[in-house]
Amino acid sequence: MPGPLLGKVAFVTGAGSGIGRAICRVMSRDGAHIVAADKNLASAQETIATLGSEALALEVDVSSTDSVAKALSATLDKYKRPPGVIVNSAGIVRDNYFLKMPEKDFDAVYKVNLKGTFLVMQYFAKSLVEYKKTGTIINLSSIIAKINNVGQANYTASKSGVISLTKVAAKEFGKFNIRVNAVLPGFIDTPMVAGIPDKAKEAALASCPLNRLGKPEEIAEVIAFLASDKASYINGATIEVTGGL
Repeated sequence: MPGPLLGKVAFVTGAGSGIGRAICRVMSRDGAHIVAADKNLASAQETIATLGSEALALEVDVSSTDSVAKALSATLDKYKRPPGVIVNSAGIVRDNYFLKMPEKDFDAVYKVNLKGTFLVMQYFAKSLVEYKKTGTIINLSSIIAKINNVGQANYTASKSGVISLTKVAAKEFGKFNIRVNAVLPGFIDTPMVAGIPDKAKEAALASCPLNRLGKPEEIAEVIAFLASDKASYINGATIEVTGGL
């Protein structure tokens, strides 16, 4: 049987590792042509080297208007149409207690996690409208947006903002037949989570009914479903994938 994403072009940010890399692999398996975007070009190239379908690796700083515009142009040059699937997976952490957090760390997280998501959504959705193409956008928020971890004021605020962007865009883009949804991962076994102190990870596992970290592929499968026609009436949703956290 043909894959549920056969022939679709999927643009994935943060594609060089973790959840982003898993998304590229699962969508490639399902038939999509992958545009793997990451600030680290070598990591994006490593991702596409593992795929079984046509792919393009791009160096992209999602917090830069110029970089996002160039990424869109490169995608259009290769595929002659905008990607019908856009996944905002790029994200960073700069954890610290509220009273000790440097302004530069707040700004860095905001620029990548929230502004970066906004810029990619705006540029790529506008292109879909101009080309009169339908599409779907999936944004990576986090369960932290709901449970509000100590030491993550910047990350929590940015990921809460992603939920709001998702819901506003779902209402505005619906008339163009562009669906927008958000996925809220729990604690997933990624390089980002590997940097969390052991005590914090132990506390997270203790509060998770499944008593384990999630796998990047478990997030990727949900995102691939949302990108497919099987999810054709899901719009403006926030889907938790947390093991019950």
